[in-house]
Amino acid sequence: MADHGEILSLAQQLGEELIKRCWFVTSAESCTGGAIAAAITSIPNASNWFDGSVVSYANRIKHSVLGVDAKDLKQFGAVSEPVARQMACGVLAMMDANLSVAVSGIAGPSGGTEEKPVGTVWIAWAHAEGQEPVQIDARCFHFKGGRATVQAQTVLEALKGMLKILEEHPV
Repeated sequence: MADHGEILSLAQQLGEELIKRCWFVTSAESCTGGAIAAAITSIPNASNWFDGSVVSYANRIKHSVLGVDAKDLKQFGAVSEPVARQMACGVLAMMDANLSVAVSGIAGPSGGTEEKPVGTVWIAWAHAEGQEPVQIDARCFHFKGGRATVQAQTVLEALKGMLKILEEHPV
């Protein structure tokens, strides 16, 4: 299980790396309910690299606020690669940020299916530099444990993924 200290350490590291690049980060969160933004804003001076996020728990918010295609929500469901990718792009454009993360999953204890059991989470990361086209990476995770554990693991992996992108874009 991800521990709170590890999450805060990664958020601190993320902030340091973003400041070096003069980049801003944002998040679009469903199953974590704002926990990524909470981890980020627990770091002093986070306003130097974080403007805001969108908690899009309901599909109508994913569609109306983040621009997720209603057909994709219906065909693939909220917990899917196409939806996570569109969430990441939508929040990146909305916040005029350089880097975004989007999460959509089933934290439990209910809501899982045979195809998408509890603990299934899609995380997508998008980034853009100036006029550079948006690049997106997405990955499906299958976390074990209760609701809080799934949420904490999701936050941890979201932060790790953003740090990995920053490593690929040295100062």
